[in-house]
Amino acid sequence: MYGFEAMTFNIHGGYLEAIVRGHRSGLLTAADYNNLCQCETLDDIKMHLSATEYGPYLQNEPSPLHTTTIVEKCTVKLVDEYKHMLCQATEPLSTFLEYITYGHMIDNVVLIVTGTLHERDVQELLEKCHPLGMFDSIATLAVAQNMRELYRLVLVDTPLAPYFSERITSEDLDDMNIEIMRNTLYKAYLEDFYQFCQKLGGATSEIMSDLLAFEADRRAVNITINSIGTELTRDDRKKLYSNFGLLYPYGHEELAVCEDIDQVRGVMEKYPPYQSIFAKMSYGESQMLDKAFYEEEVKRLCLAFEQQFHYGVFFAYMRLREQEIRNLMWISECVAQNQKSRVHDSVVFIF
Repeated sequence: MYGFEAMTFNIHGGYLEAIVRGHRSGLLTAADYNNLCQCETLDDIKMHLSATEYGPYLQNEPSPLHTTTIVEKCTVKLVDEYKHMLCQATEPLSTFLEYITYGHMIDNVVLIVTGTLHERDVQELLEKCHPLGMFDSIATLAVAQNMRELYRLVLVDTPLAPYFSERITSEDLDDMNIEIMRNTLYKAYLEDFYQFCQKLGGATSEIMSDLLAFEADRRAVNITINSIGTELTRDDRKKLYSNFGLLYPYGHEELAVCEDIDQVRGVMEKYPPYQSIFAKMSYGESQMLDKAFYEEEVKRLCLAFEQQFHYGVFFAYMRLREQEIRNLMWISECVAQNQKSRVHDSVVFIF
């Protein structure tokens, strides 16, 4: 315990903390995953899920089912729970909950920018957007005729306005690589969220600092690996790393000059928490890295529930649910494509 949260937290946050811990008990267990991995068809998966909290969302879906339908309905459940919590929340928890969705907003804005560049259909773009990252004026972004107009609309109408105004100019939008834009916005978002959690103080600050630092470090590693062999210079690469986390600042200096995956591994093995992640991989291999990072993240998210009177449980729950949906998507795809031998490759067990 880090202060006097226990005395006052329950006045505003007690009900919602109880709600989120109730939701957490509905997450799929290892036994559920083992059953799902035995399924022969998508209808079998639907039948197994009917006994879980996803049941009501899938019960009226006709056969034949598609993977996209299962993922869509599971996401609707997550969005419903999120909206219920947001409606009940008071400051500063309501702002904290909004921060959780900014990552999806960035993905949606980047999707629409890409679509506008390639003159894609507005409706098609909106259907592909993640429902957690929707905001009132997202449809207006899609009708922009050019990049300058799009930039103005983003600045005026979206919660991401401060990140755009600080980091990106309208000229940048025209010639900037989409992934660089996404990572620039993500850096601004993570740093802003980190500062907000520091201001909240207490257990929230302690737990969220650890979770956000892990996210920042994972992004730094992914940026490094994805930019190997591209035109991105060392300085540009370094600009995309967040200014906090376990790797900041010395790890960033070393990652910026890495030329291959084994050099990245050499840097990361100097940091004990990340040693175990890279120990799971053989040299020169990076395919299993995502799964190893997800497993480490799940471990940390589960630990957030071990303590009371903090907002980290809301962040942890949303992330765990998203991981669960990724698991269901992978299992469904393997079953649909008759690739059951690979079903365990990307499933991350939560409990």
